[in-house]
Amino acid sequence: MNADNRNLLARGRVATRLPAQDLDRARRFYSEQLGLEPADERPGGLLYRCGGAEFVLFRSTGVSPGTFTQMALEVDDIKAAVAELKERGVVFEEVDAPGFRTRDGIAEVDGNYPSKGARGERGAWFRDSEGNLLGIGQPVF
Repeated sequence: MNADNRNLLARGRVATRLPAQDLDRARRFYSEQLGLEPADERPGGLLYRCGGAEFVLFRSTGVSPGTFTQMALEVDDIKAAVAELKERGVVFEEVDAPGFRTRDGIAEVDGNYPSKGARGERGAWFRDSEGNLLGIGQPVF
């Protein structure tokens, strides 16, 4: 393998794909609950762009397990984002586990990646209309 081919993935862009059994229902959820509209579409797929990144909802016969965060968005003010989404009808997950508990839908998470320069993170999770588990995070400095 030559040097020009070794970093193809590192130079690539991340493009999340989320399954949707009912693409019309998912489009309504993302529009009405999240305030997002597709930037583009094709048969069986909706392309969304947020903050310089993109994700796709695609028609799938498979069911999302919803047992882990499948996509997360980082925001500057998690309390305001959660409040706005709750007003739109989004229901946030409440977690009460050893070392990890949400209060009003938001958890304090110890630690963060050194390159982010943060000491921790605040996080909140909800499911979309298709059962995908989505997260919102805010670094704590």
